[in-house]
Amino acid sequence: MEIITDANNYNMNINKTDKMRKNVLLCFVLFLTSPLVFGQTKQDTLAIRQAALDYIESQHKPNPTQMDKALHPRMVKRTFWKDKATGKDYVRETTTESMVLLAESYNKNGDKFPASPKKDVVLLDVSERTASVKLIADEWIDYMHIVKLNGSWKIINVLWQYKDTKQH
Repeated sequence: MEIITDANNYNMNINKTDKMRKNVLLCFVLFLTSPLVFGQTKQDTLAIRQAALDYIESQHKPNPTQMDKALHPRMVKRTFWKDKATGKDYVRETTTESMVLLAESYNKNGDKFPASPKKDVVLLDVSERTASVKLIADEWIDYMHIVKLNGSWKIINVLWQYKDTKQH
């Protein structure tokens, strides 16, 4: 039979406290170094955000070169739409080429956006070479997948909708 003294209890508590401190320290170190492990740098974060801004700003002030810079050549933009004749929903797709043409002509008269258009970019998830972004504009929301290829971040997928879905 073992008799536990106050000294034994004290030593056991110190060991538990030391283990807890080590675990907390390890978690803190992992938290601080996780961006390094996944390769996300401040430069990557800025480049991802800039790709989303280039996409929307090229529509605010018509600039097809800026749009082209933001998009991967095989980008596909999708939304749902309603066929007016049948009332059925369907998926509508737009390509990089169409978006570059849109950037050139959509806001040609400067009447499609307010004087200070909304362009909130929310980084939902960022990994070493992929990112998911939510772009909140005045009339619509875009969800984007952005990929890092050859050192550049390019939008490869867009799923969007009007805030007022009746506009579809």
